[in-house]
Amino acid sequence: MADYIQTTSLGGLIRRYVSASFLLIGATVLALIFANLPATRSLYAEIWQQPVALSIGSFNVFSHGGHALTLLDFINDFLMFFFFLSVGLEIKREVLCGELSSRQKALLPVIGACGGMLIPVVVFFCVCLGHPMMERGCAIPMATDIAFSLGVLSVFSKRVPVGLKIFLAALAVADDLGGIIVIAVFYSQGLAWQYLIGAAIVVAALLIGNHRGVRQKAFYMSLGLVLWFMVLNSGIHATIAGVVLAFCIPANLVKGTRYYAQRIRRLVNRYPEIEVTEEDKNKAVVIEKSELQILRKIESASDYLISPLQDIEDQLAIPINYAVIPLFAFANAGVDFTDLSFMSLFHGVALGVFLGLLIGKFTGVLSFSWLSIKLGWCQMPEGANWHSFASVCMLCGIGFTVSMFIAALSYPTHLGTEAAEMLNEAKLGILCGTIASALVGCLMLNATLPKKTAE
Repeated sequence: MADYIQTTSLGGLIRRYVSASFLLIGATVLALIFANLPATRSLYAEIWQQPVALSIGSFNVFSHGGHALTLLDFINDFLMFFFFLSVGLEIKREVLCGELSSRQKALLPVIGACGGMLIPVVVFFCVCLGHPMMERGCAIPMATDIAFSLGVLSVFSKRVPVGLKIFLAALAVADDLGGIIVIAVFYSQGLAWQYLIGAAIVVAALLIGNHRGVRQKAFYMSLGLVLWFMVLNSGIHATIAGVVLAFCIPANLVKGTRYYAQRIRRLVNRYPEIEVTEEDKNKAVVIEKSELQILRKIESASDYLISPLQDIEDQLAIPINYAVIPLFAFANAGVDFTDLSFMSLFHGVALGVFLGLLIGKFTGVLSFSWLSIKLGWCQMPEGANWHSFASVCMLCGIGFTVSMFIAALSYPTHLGTEAAEMLNEAKLGILCGTIASALVGCLMLNATLPKKTAE
């Protein structure tokens, strides 16, 4: 395992998600404004139904069952493929060498995540029991949004013990894995076996390439796009292709990091020193062919110095956090309040999602974690006590991206007006549950964290 990538620093992870969470909030606010202003309401609803096409002759790449994807489908099925690829790479990295890499590290956040997925489903199901259409959304309050939750936690800076930050980040990763499994199992439709067989052939090619030492990123990404099309048309939700692709991408190097680092040092030592005068320092220098060959070899060795998994994850981070997720939020978070009132939050889907996030997530994570610690299976995160630990458990009710995604799958527009109304209610429940969990969590953290280390 010496060649596996090292885990991204917690500080860098939090800083990245903090800035991304602000964009997410901004996109959500804009969506709510555009969905409710009389001048923009109809335009906001209509623009997402525009067809998207990338045609080669009569073949449209962005098509499903012979029909072109709408702009909303393009965002939710294609762009979110890259989001789930990023999530899959993060999960794989954490399993190989991060906070999920050993039983001792992984057990508490995994057990907490299990409770945080099970109890919200039970809460939602109890609220919506007896209504088959409503019950379709019981998985909506399962998810914890890692960007929002870590963003809120960062407000308290060094007052928060590092152990609690690690616990929340690892739990959110395990939570994402649970959400992916739910999407794959419960939101797949009738299977088209010819496309499913095609997808299996592509996966086999990816695994063979990995086994035979192929480390070119272009190989995995090009086959990954073919895999996406096959899965899209197979009846399994297309975003699952991103996770499958992530687990096929190599996390190690053929000859190891040390080999390529030493090769670069040797090549640099072979490169002759160039004396440049002060007046010539900004001018281009014509180098010999032999020197050019050395530079090419250094460039090649540098490409192999970083594993494909780490390189792709790093390259996806900026477009995912600063473009894909905000665009997804803008397209999906627009709750039309025309036919909704404040009382809508106190019944049906909205109430089930709201209570699932605010009460179910907190109760599930805390109770399962408490039991595992009391039974001696796990240990309390370093530097934490039960009061501060409970405060972080409350932040687990901050659900957004995956919750919105599951809501759209639970109540698709083709099911009619009733489904569209429930989708609107689900979005209201997600927004209110997320805001309430964040506010209560902040109050609890402020009351339970030590004041003396505050910045």
